Amino acid sequence: MAVMAAICVLSRFAYKIFFAGLDVGWDDWFVMATLIAAMPSAVITVHGTTANGLGRDIWTLEPQQITNVLFYFYIMAWLYFLQVTLVKLAIIFFYMRIFPAREVQRVLWATTIFIIVWGFAFVVTAIFQCKPIHYFWTKWDGLHEGSCADANAVSWSNASISIALDLWMLAIPLWQLRALKLHWKKKVGVALMFIVGTFVTVVSIIRLQSLVNFAKGHNATMDFMDVSIWSTVEICVGIMCACLPSIRMILVKIFPAMSGSTLRSKGRQYYQQYGSDVRSKTARSQPRTVGVVTVDRSNSVHDVEDRHIKFQKTFTVSYSDSDETDLVPMTDIQRPGKTHH
Repeated sequence: MAVMAAICVLSRFAYKIFFAGLDVGWDDWFVMATLIAAMPSAVITVHGTTANGLGRDIWTLEPQQITNVLFYFYIMAWLYFLQVTLVKLAIIFFYMRIFPAREVQRVLWATTIFIIVWGFAFVVTAIFQCKPIHYFWTKWDGLHEGSCADANAVSWSNASISIALDLWMLAIPLWQLRALKLHWKKKVGVALMFIVGTFVTVVSIIRLQSLVNFAKGHNATMDFMDVSIWSTVEICVGIMCACLPSIRMILVKIFPAMSGSTLRSKGRQYYQQYGSDVRSKTARSQPRTVGVVTVDRSNSVHDVEDRHIKFQKTFTVSYSDSDETDLVPMTDIQRPGKTHH
């Protein structure tokens, strides 16, 4: 899963920089930050927790192995809270780019502030949940003194808020989608892409079930197994879902028939050939500069013998293929009677 997530992120950057010539935005950097934060968890799962007996009966392990498993699980706990915060910020900043309406921007910034505060609070709580900190991975032997917060309460509250945020973040684009002046088939297509993106919510709910089993268990190294796996899967799926718009554009480049790009290309050629008098339907959504006409009459009055009019017609046509523009036409995101500046 981590490898697939890495491929999605690298493909996203490669497409934007080398093929589409687009600027790298905050959403891209947050996706990259999520991937960087997820890599240690993937390495720890293989070479840390699993190598020391994660998933095996605690009574079959050496004392040092138990301590190691709990230590690595402690690191993965606060890394998870950081990762889930970053991936949500990546999605929110993507929304900020495709939904420029002022009222939506206010909602998105309020959501951003909430996510940052929520994420920071849980990361700090996870790091300092035990006093002293090392009591988290040494308390099992009964030879050390200290205290810890209720790990189940922390995990449950974080998971519940995370799922609620996922549903809220699905409602925002669907709320804007109803105002788009698109054919209903295109609206359904865009809506389905956003809904598929919430597959991470399904994974979060499955992870919530693993937390239930974790809370009821009494064998730490076995009980941590499901939570560890589903936490890693949730983050990797979240990264891939955040990359869906770019993946869609890559597929469109490879398979033009997926979005009628062949017809669009023909329309562009026709448009370039005949200028501003004939416009293809799809070309209207493309940035362009057309119809520069200059007439030189400098010699028509003073030179009686050579009464010619020099006529020059120049057309400059430029196009940009933006994944966000192709995904949602920005000119359509305006409610009737409102103008956004």
